[in-house]
Amino acid sequence: MEPKIIAVTGGNRGIGLEICRQLAELGHHVILCSRDLANGISAAQTIAGKVEARQLDMADEASMAAFAQGLANDFARLDVLINNAGLISSSVGTPTVTLAEMQRLFTTNAFGPLMLTQALLPLLRKSPAAGIINISSEMGKMSALGNGYAAYRLSKASLNAITISMARELQADGIVVNAMCPGWVKTDMGGANAPGTVEQGADTAVWLATTDKVPTGKFFSDRKEISW
Repeated sequence: MEPKIIAVTGGNRGIGLEICRQLAELGHHVILCSRDLANGISAAQTIAGKVEARQLDMADEASMAAFAQGLANDFARLDVLINNAGLISSSVGTPTVTLAEMQRLFTTNAFGPLMLTQALLPLLRKSPAAGIINISSEMGKMSALGNGYAAYRLSKASLNAITISMARELQADGIVVNAMCPGWVKTDMGGANAPGTVEQGADTAVWLATTDKVPTGKFFSDRKEISW
């Protein structure tokens, strides 16, 4: 397999870092994105292979524009974008969730991936087989809405809708767009009681990024398609 150029947001820890590690082990050129560049550099140094850290704040349009311009200056194309960066909300449900919390979660979990994808589309269109992978959650499935964590659930439901819409609109360009759920895994976000490992959580994203002829506009978990 020819090495791909793959950008991973929120790549300095947790599932994002493990995605970077697995992709680098497969021989791909990984761009590890981190809001704090120093943290990104430290994380990249723990991975063997072709990994470089770049600063990227998913809540800052200027940061996203600078990141996209930097890639355009240094690369002829981008093969895969993995929108992994995300925030978890408090446990409150829709009857009590605040506007401030909704805005904070939507900015990073939904609006950020949309705006970054837009900024990187010129580079993605130069790839012969481009892909976009949005790290979502089954907590954002329409059948799973409710029962607390309102800002998180609704932001991921929005990311799912963005995935479907963008997949349809970019199909003519040959760009594959999918969402995936990593499951409940042991990370700073998932906590120590989670049943899954970061290796398991990263697996489906790595599979989607490196497998030829995957469908577009789908939702995956454990390498299997699931309902929205």
